[in-house]
Amino acid sequence: MHFSEILGQEHIKNHLQKSANNGRIPHAQLFVGKEGSGTLPMAIAYAQYLLCNNNPNPDVCNLKCDKLTHPDLHFAFPVTTNDKVKKHPISNLFLDEWRQFIATEPYGNLFNWLRSIGVENKQGIIGVDEAENIVKSLQLKSYEGGYKVMIIWMAETMNIASANKLLKLIEEPPSKTVFILIAENEEQIISTIRSRCQVLHFPILSESDIVNGLLSSQEITKNEAQKIAHQCDGNYNKALHLFHHDSADTIFEEWFITWIRAAFKAKGNAAVINELIGWSDSIAKSGRETQKRFLNYCLQFFRQALLMNYKANKLVFLETETPGFKLQNFAPFVHGNNIMDINKELNDAIYHIERNGNAKIILLDLSIKLTRLLHTKE
Repeated sequence: MHFSEILGQEHIKNHLQKSANNGRIPHAQLFVGKEGSGTLPMAIAYAQYLLCNNNPNPDVCNLKCDKLTHPDLHFAFPVTTNDKVKKHPISNLFLDEWRQFIATEPYGNLFNWLRSIGVENKQGIIGVDEAENIVKSLQLKSYEGGYKVMIIWMAETMNIASANKLLKLIEEPPSKTVFILIAENEEQIISTIRSRCQVLHFPILSESDIVNGLLSSQEITKNEAQKIAHQCDGNYNKALHLFHHDSADTIFEEWFITWIRAAFKAKGNAAVINELIGWSDSIAKSGRETQKRFLNYCLQFFRQALLMNYKANKLVFLETETPGFKLQNFAPFVHGNNIMDINKELNDAIYHIERNGNAKIILLDLSIKLTRLLHTKE
């Protein structure tokens, strides 16, 4: 993958190329950016630049990197057991699926990846088996005598045991070994790892970048591309899903509005609690990754309502499709006196689900709290 294939982020491309040309290559870097901002494609392009720029056979080197088969390019990413791998899952056992995923969904998220290996109802992690494999891989000499690059995608899914096992290696790697860690939430990476990395923050993509990306890769009109770019909040992965009409947002909207309507009716009406219990049961049957994505969708929905309530309509991109529900009617119930508490409760729920809490209890507790927060006066 080449820098020219990546949407936007021109200042980051220039920084990485300039630092590499000057020989100022940090041994550990952390790329932080929201889903769809291009952190993974950028990491692969940067690794290819390091491996091939001064290679005596650049054409052969680039061909290997394009196919993700270069012997000095290593990957680690969240995995779990599936029908093929019954125990001790590590990234090397999923390399064929990984190459296919990068070829088709380079801007994809963790849920897209887990779905591609048939485990969308599980949580993927980078565990201690992975850490041991990384240590073994990087102890070997470079196959082509240049750099060795280890890309760790979704580094926040490293558990404590694996992070501690990699700590010494990241701090003092072998000569010409470069770590590129990629994360959406750097706060979830243990501080001892973060402190050893040079951090690069990726902004979300501009609407014009997304329009250009859609026009160059899809059969789409400019007007339709502009509409999608306005709706996707700088997330190119979401833009592609909206274009192909396979976004989960439609079902998430249905879940959210059912939930909100029940929460409104529940105040002073104990019978409606049964509706919230039923709602919690149905959502709890979905996988943990789906639950987390839905709660993040709820966060976005509340933020959009807040923006509309305070007349920041230029920043409102959410368009609901549910008959009888209008965002402008819901917006007055989301204001400065309850948004912080709503935000906290949703983030707490995500945190507990990530740590394998009982989803049914977590969602019901969240629902009961929401019935109070939605009736808070401004």
